[in-house]
Amino acid sequence: MKNHNPVDILFINPGSRASVYQGLGANLSAIEPPILAALFAGYVRGKGLTTDIIDAPVANLGIDELVALVDKHYRATLIVIPVYGFQPSASTQNMTIVGELCRALKAKQITAPILLTGTHPAALPRLTMEQEAVDFVCDQEGPQTIYALHTQLSRSEADYSAVPNLWYRQGSEICSTGPGPLMVDLDSEMPMPAWDLLPMSDYRAHNWHCFEQIEQRQPYASIYTSLGCPYKCSFCCINAPFGKPSYRMWSPEVVVRQIDTLVNEYGVKNIKISDEMFVLNAGHVLGICDLLIERGYDLNIWAYARVDTVKDEYLDKLFRAGFRWLALGIESASKHVRDGVEKGRFGDAQIIDTVHRIQAAGINVIGNYIFGLPDDTEESMQQTLELALAARCEFANFYSAMAYPGSPLYRQAEAHGPALPDSWVGYSQHSYQCLPLATQTLSAAEVLRFRDQAFQRYYADEHYLAYVAEKFGTEIVAHIKTMAAVPLKRKIYSF
Repeated sequence: MKNHNPVDILFINPGSRASVYQGLGANLSAIEPPILAALFAGYVRGKGLTTDIIDAPVANLGIDELVALVDKHYRATLIVIPVYGFQPSASTQNMTIVGELCRALKAKQITAPILLTGTHPAALPRLTMEQEAVDFVCDQEGPQTIYALHTQLSRSEADYSAVPNLWYRQGSEICSTGPGPLMVDLDSEMPMPAWDLLPMSDYRAHNWHCFEQIEQRQPYASIYTSLGCPYKCSFCCINAPFGKPSYRMWSPEVVVRQIDTLVNEYGVKNIKISDEMFVLNAGHVLGICDLLIERGYDLNIWAYARVDTVKDEYLDKLFRAGFRWLALGIESASKHVRDGVEKGRFGDAQIIDTVHRIQAAGINVIGNYIFGLPDDTEESMQQTLELALAARCEFANFYSAMAYPGSPLYRQAEAHGPALPDSWVGYSQHSYQCLPLATQTLSAAEVLRFRDQAFQRYYADEHYLAYVAEKFGTEIVAHIKTMAAVPLKRKIYSF
């Protein structure tokens, strides 16, 4: 017997940790709350609408179970699927499972129309409408479009042309309404995510985030303190939902009010700042730090920074506020390679100096490195690995260069090559189907093999492991060895 819960808007976060992360998804990767779905739900609820969120990854729901849940328990006016990843460029890899879900919902004859929003649909709205079993696509940020679309669906005759940022069908024709303005006052429009619609105790931090307390990865939450990024790195797609490089902030007071809620109502101490670039605006960063220092919470926060935005006057306050990790986009040891993707104007000495200054303040560093950027060679990739070993960050992510939809690299590859993945999950760094960019001197298989071998080389390095043992203990060394032993099968090469 069906027990339908009527809701104006049902948000669904689909996902498959196994397909995106292979063996890393079971225990090593994070299980992150769908923060944008929670923000959007808070927005529409503030407009007087009823809403709910289904988070498939945290409940470990497959497609059939997810569709059965929707069919049995919900009668929605509109289904919204935010297609976002939990790192800035990870939206596209989720499109395979999103497409499967949309087809399954239609096959089950779920009558609620489906709207896709997020980085990938915003980057490729027409293609998404052509390829996927969806009724609507939002080509910029979602909240205003979601609310306006619901308003039209509630009328006897919907006028979709009145909805900003919307792609829809009119007969056999695909139509677009054009861009609307971005939200300006984030404080009043989206002051609080709808945490109450999520099982907050079930989310889990990244393994490295809790190296100091590896058995205390739960509960965990992520928040945004700003939207967008003013920089123009050519490998990045994060500004696709905003139409252009942009940067808007919540006030420190509203940000810390959200953290108050997480700490006091949900017992959360492990927090990720999801901003594409947190350590940027002095008033914003220091304002948040000052308020957190006043509260004296025992927090474990991590956030993104750039080598050229970390200032000494930030570091003491960041530590006292509870920031225990900063993630640096180092990318490459070659200034020539970095210049080719518009990534900063800093050299190796500044990179290592910044890492050491952060560490001296008591904050751990996670270094992010990319192999196979357009000007990379075997020699420059080796230099990047050597820089990673010399910098000795507490943790490191190694990526292969991808032309993510919405990035300048994607537009270049689409027009001139090299080959792009033939499936959306092929954009996942850890998937079997992973296909990075080839360069003028390196094939995609050579780039990916180098990346995978660099990962093994870094996490087997005796100097790194001795450093980890001294700082975090032998238990963490054992944990790292377990992580490094998880095999990643690759379609385009084999060891």
